[in-house]
Amino acid sequence: MNFQFNLFNDVVETARKEMVEAGYTQLFKPEDVEEAFKKEGTTLVMINSVCGCAGGIARPSASYSVKQDVRPDHLVTVFAGQDKEATETARSYFTGYPPSSPSFALLKDGEIQMMVERHEIEGHEPMEVVNKLRSAFETYCK
Repeated sequence: MNFQFNLFNDVVETARKEMVEAGYTQLFKPEDVEEAFKKEGTTLVMINSVCGCAGGIARPSASYSVKQDVRPDHLVTVFAGQDKEATETARSYFTGYPPSSPSFALLKDGEIQMMVERHEIEGHEPMEVVNKLRSAFETYCK
């Protein structure tokens, strides 16, 4: 049992590290979310998780999609199932969308502009997700 728990913690830490290395700021508490979402400009929010589609599709897409000139002003991430209150606070901004993880939300001046939900990630190729994100960047991040 202890081995399984340590393995899970390793998976969580690896998932967090991948996002930080990609340039995303982790939001651990509701106050962190409120502060981040008050910033002017565009903010890409990645709702992280430990599922296979997060590791194989969403996190690589999060990293790759922001390697271009037109990109959001701010990159942040909350971790569903780990930082529950921060995730709940973030989701309160995503009006019209059910809870979904992994997922991406693009905010402009704190208002939801678009969402890439789990059903648009799971079972899709990473480049399909990257292209959706980049299209949104072209539309909202100019």
